[in-house]
Amino acid sequence: MYDAQKRRVDRASKEKSVKIALLSCGSEYAGVQAEIESAAKDVNAQLVYPEIPVDELENIGRDFGLEVASPDLKLLMARAKSIIKGDVKVDAVLITTCFRCAEAAIVRNEVRRYIHNNINLPVISYSFTERTKAATLLTRMEALTTVARRKTLLSREKQKGLTVGIDSGSTTTKAVVMRNDEIIGEGWVPTVKVIDSAENALRDALEEAKVSKEDIQAIGATGYGRFLVGDHFNAQVVQEEITVNSKGAVYLADRQKGPATVIDIGGMDNKAISVDDGIPGIFTMGGICAGASGRFLEMTSKRLGVDITELGALAVKGMKENVEMNSYCIVFGIQSLVNSLAKGASPEDVAAAACYSVVEQIFEQQLQEIEVNEPLILVGGSSLIEGIPLALGEFLNVDVLVPPNAHLIGAVGSALLASGYVEE
Repeated sequence: MYDAQKRRVDRASKEKSVKIALLSCGSEYAGVQAEIESAAKDVNAQLVYPEIPVDELENIGRDFGLEVASPDLKLLMARAKSIIKGDVKVDAVLITTCFRCAEAAIVRNEVRRYIHNNINLPVISYSFTERTKAATLLTRMEALTTVARRKTLLSREKQKGLTVGIDSGSTTTKAVVMRNDEIIGEGWVPTVKVIDSAENALRDALEEAKVSKEDIQAIGATGYGRFLVGDHFNAQVVQEEITVNSKGAVYLADRQKGPATVIDIGGMDNKAISVDDGIPGIFTMGGICAGASGRFLEMTSKRLGVDITELGALAVKGMKENVEMNSYCIVFGIQSLVNSLAKGASPEDVAAAACYSVVEQIFEQQLQEIEVNEPLILVGGSSLIEGIPLALGEFLNVDVLVPPNAHLIGAVGSALLASGYVEE
C-alpha cells in the first residue's frame, strides 16, 4: 500500500464509522462484492444488509407499481422499503446493479427515486461491470461517507481567512488562493507529475495573489491526486471531488440555497449531482466509457486541427444533424467523426456533433440516475467550450448556468471548505 494511501486509510479509521445500506443485485455473481467491501473498509464504512420478512417479497412489486422477474431485484426493493419504514437505521445508501441488465436499470432508478422522496439520506446509484474494482468505487464511497460525516462543513457558505485549494485533476491541476470570500490568485497547469504540477499551480496562484506560502492558514486538496497532494502539503481538508466540486459550483453560481443540479464534465469522467442547500443528496460519477468526457473533445479538436479552445466557436456554427454519431464509445465516436469528414462534412458540423454526443451520453447514462432540478449548473473545463452548454440547453430545454471560473470549482470548493479550519 502506498504511504499516502495508508495515511488516508488511517485518517478514515479515526473518524466515526458510517453505515451504508447496500442494495444490490448480481454483485456476488459478477465478483464485485469483494471490491465493494474493500472500498467500504478503506473509508471506514460498515455495509448493512436490511433484513426483511419473506412474505414482503410476495407483494413488493405491487408496492412499487413495478413487477419484476428477478428474486434478487425483489429483495433489493424490499430492503429499500425496510429503510423507509425505519426497520434499520443507516447513514447512506448505495444502489448497485449490473449494467448489462435492463430490468435492473429500471428498478435501480425507481428505488433511488423512492428513497429520495421518502427519506433524507445521501444516495448513489451505480451500474457495475465484471471489471469494477475497489479503486473505481472509492470516490463514490468517500462521497457517501463525507456527506454523512461533514454536513456542517459542507453547509459552509462563505470563505474566511487566507486559504488555498488545490484540485489535482486527471488532465489539469488547478490552484486558487482565497481571502475573505474572494479569489485573489489562481494557477492552472497540465497534470504531469502530480506533486510537481501541484507545486507549479500553487506557485502561480501565490505569485498572482502576492502572498507567500507561509501566510496561508489552511489548505484543501481534491481530485485524482488528492492523497499525494494532501500529504505533501499537509492539507487540512483532503476530500473527494463529488462533494467539493458540487460545493464549489453552487458557491460560484451563487445558488447555495434550495435545490440545484450540478453537471461537471472533467478530463476523464463526468459527474451529475443533485444538490440541496449546497449539500449533495443523489449523485453519479462516470459512465462506462470516456466518450462523455473532456478527453473526447480534446481528441476531436486534434482531429480537426484546432486548439480545444477553438472547438466551441466551431460548434456553435455547425449543424449536428449533418453528422451521424456513435455516442457510447470514445473510439467509435472518433471513428464516426473521421467517416463524416471523409464524406465531406464540415469541421463546424463535426464539432457540433461531438458536443451534442457528449451531452447525449450524459443524459442517457447519468441524468436518469438523479433528480434534475433547476438551476442546472454546468462546470469543469469543458463548460468553457461554447458548444457544450448550447447542446445541453437544447437537449433539456432549460437555461444552463455556467458560473464565472467554472473550471476552478474543485480548487475553489477546497479553499472554501478549508476555511472551516481557520481559527477565529
